[in-house]
Amino acid sequence: MNVIETKNLKKSYGATPVIHGIDLAVERGEIFGFLGRNGAGKSTFINMLTGIIRPTSGCFSLLGVEGPNQRLKKHIGVMPDYSSFYNSMNAIKHLKFLSALSGMPVSTAQCKAVLKMVGLEQDLSKKVGKFSFGMKKKLGIAQAIIHEPELIFLDEPTSGMDAESALQIHQLIRDLQASGKTVFMTSHNLFEVEKLCSTIAIMKEGAIVKKGSMEELRSYYRSTLEVKFKHSAIPESEAENLYDWLETAGSDLKTTASSSSLTVGNERKIAEIIRAFTKCQVDVFRVEVNEPSLEEMFLEE
Repeated sequence: MNVIETKNLKKSYGATPVIHGIDLAVERGEIFGFLGRNGAGKSTFINMLTGIIRPTSGCFSLLGVEGPNQRLKKHIGVMPDYSSFYNSMNAIKHLKFLSALSGMPVSTAQCKAVLKMVGLEQDLSKKVGKFSFGMKKKLGIAQAIIHEPELIFLDEPTSGMDAESALQIHQLIRDLQASGKTVFMTSHNLFEVEKLCSTIAIMKEGAIVKKGSMEELRSYYRSTLEVKFKHSAIPESEAENLYDWLETAGSDLKTTASSSSLTVGNERKIAEIIRAFTKCQVDVFRVEVNEPSLEEMFLEE
């Protein structure tokens, strides 16, 4: 089942188009990564889905319900990148207040449990005005999940956090997915997206230019592979013929007594090279393949 579906969704401000007819489907139980440079339209797109602004045209549904619809508030959680809080309230009062607004009141015990999940168990009574930026991000995540929503939008969930806190939030996101929830997240941390997300969409100038799993994106962007082989010494009687063949198998061949590297056009060539080494009585100990990272794909767009 798709928990998010958009069809030709557009947003313009006056004569200026911001979102150019997006068609998107997100399946239940995914951690979906939404990438794009500043100004690409990510926040505008999320704001339409969460009811903050209305589309100019097109349609969308969340959890099978056509939006915008007030009933959805009980079933979605939202942590915008610009979360603001009341400085005079503590974390527990915030969660109770915001949960009541969503129509899902919670107990103090529930608040404490969620604050522990995000790493704020030591700061239950501290006024939010004394929170650091990273602590406010954690509170933003807590308020997004306190009412057990089925679909959770997280905008830059770990920005401003130290490494240990970020890892804790990564595990929380995995746990949310394991419990059957769907997480739709944006992040400038491309390593984070690559590590967490099952599906990724790259947005540019108000349009989605590519969508797929990491493997699907790599297949799309990968035209060549840099491969390094660590191997045993090549017998002198085989060396000349083997090196001549390697020159035809790829390009940029570099060799030492115990390694060879070259650039090939596809993965099948790697298997052919291993067979060639084996035929020449050369043991292959390790194969390293330099694949395009998400950062390289993102920058290419």
